[in-house]
Amino acid sequence: MVSKKTKLELTWIGKDERPRLEPRILLEDKERSYHAEHRVSDDDIFDNILIKGDNLLALKALEQEYTGKVKCIYIDPPYNTGSAFTHYDDGIEHSLWLSLIRDRLELLRKLLSEEGSLWITLDDTEVHYCKILCDEIFGRGNFVTTFAWEKDKGRRNDTDVSSAFDHVLLFAKNRDIWRNTRNLLPRTDAQKSRYRNPDNDPRGPWLQGDNGTAKSGTDSLRYEITLPSGRVVVPPKGNYWRFSKENFENARKENRVYFGAKGDGLPLIKRYITDVKDGVVPRNWWTGEEAGTNQDAKRDHLRKLLPDIEPFGTPKPEQLVKLMLEISTNASDLVLDSFGGSGTTAAVAHKMKRRWIMVELGDHCYTHVIPRLKKVIDGEDQGGITKAVDWKGGGGFRFYELAPSLLKKDKWDNYIINPEYNAEMLTEAMCKHLGFTYEPSDSIYWMHGHSTESDFIYVTTQNLTRETLQAISDEVGDERTLLICCKAFRAGKNEFANLTLEKIPNAILKRCEWDKDDYSLQVESLTVKEPEPGTQQGLVFDEE
Repeated sequence: MVSKKTKLELTWIGKDERPRLEPRILLEDKERSYHAEHRVSDDDIFDNILIKGDNLLALKALEQEYTGKVKCIYIDPPYNTGSAFTHYDDGIEHSLWLSLIRDRLELLRKLLSEEGSLWITLDDTEVHYCKILCDEIFGRGNFVTTFAWEKDKGRRNDTDVSSAFDHVLLFAKNRDIWRNTRNLLPRTDAQKSRYRNPDNDPRGPWLQGDNGTAKSGTDSLRYEITLPSGRVVVPPKGNYWRFSKENFENARKENRVYFGAKGDGLPLIKRYITDVKDGVVPRNWWTGEEAGTNQDAKRDHLRKLLPDIEPFGTPKPEQLVKLMLEISTNASDLVLDSFGGSGTTAAVAHKMKRRWIMVELGDHCYTHVIPRLKKVIDGEDQGGITKAVDWKGGGGFRFYELAPSLLKKDKWDNYIINPEYNAEMLTEAMCKHLGFTYEPSDSIYWMHGHSTESDFIYVTTQNLTRETLQAISDEVGDERTLLICCKAFRAGKNEFANLTLEKIPNAILKRCEWDKDDYSLQVESLTVKEPEPGTQQGLVFDEE
């Protein structure tokens, strides 16, 4: 038995190894950005973001601007079924997967708002490990539930057990806040049909509330009721009414009791559809009829939408993502998917008028995602959730790629500013590295960004003389401070009280690892690391 002071922790080979990520800037490719030719409605959203590049570097690039601003994150990471790891045994494969997910989850949590939530689809292979990993990162108290989604209606005979469902893990950034801000799901037609009005009650359809008799209760719940027909009824011996006499009499006075068409039936206390919450509490069992299946997405939607493009093997249906967003977001909220895949999350968020950011590394960002989103924006996508949300088209997105590394080594193995960077890119990158908001002034040449209302940054590749620095210091004045990043300067580093002087690239040289573009699971480029003697993988209990 584990004591209350004992903490459950997941451990694996390489857990203590963490990447030192470079915060890259994003470069827009306006040829690939896409917007509707005209507004379809007043609430069209045009500033959505599609990023092509390594998703860990992309999340780092988003960190400064979007920390605490994302309402809902949905990810569909690699399931780690073994198909991508033919050269490694299961232990190494499992460790690599855990490191990949851990590094991303930590950044994703930073991006979530306090009322935000994270949704993860996985199968049996890693879901239980991922749950414990999320417990460590989000706190076990912020676990909400695991949904079982019926992904496949069929049955496979070439396996030990035919898999019919996947798991959807749900964690909140702060469950107490999320609990009070999450939405109920709309009632289905079947749920609405349960409310009827057999007695033409002017207050509308109703459903029976606390009615009939129960096997347990107190003597106060055994009393006589005279029906409109004149018959007197009392619960059989050992049974009790489900409602108190006071509640019954109040309901009768308000004409909220139904005694059957002839006035001779056991009393039913009415609960009107207008008096209940406008929606239903979500259940953690999602059927294929409710949430769609892989086959629905592949056969009935994507093949028709993009007939010339081979769809993903197991794409997620739009109905599944719609359920997540209905529960966790409202119109104009920001949604993020850092494992973009075929673009389902962006398509659904767009149709539901949510703002979205999506990241995808592979070339199918060009072959699948962009063509799909163009059809959504042009109103040509008639599948998925289009009819359910009455989508007519509109809005747009901006397409970005990660900038190359700011620093590269020259032929003498020294780090220099990447020749691909122009002055504007360098300035923006330095602002991001040093925690400044990039916002160049139109009138003051040395004002490139700010960290507060009185702290500014100036980035230049010039050699600054003492005379130049004196002139800048005079302009800055006593009420402001300025960080100057330059190639070199000819003055004492602390000579000017309102100026801080730093050389490029020395100012940022040790902040991160440079010129690394791929943090994905490219196992072919990794060496197999044998575990050290005495180490183990799995669950351990650490005494606090």
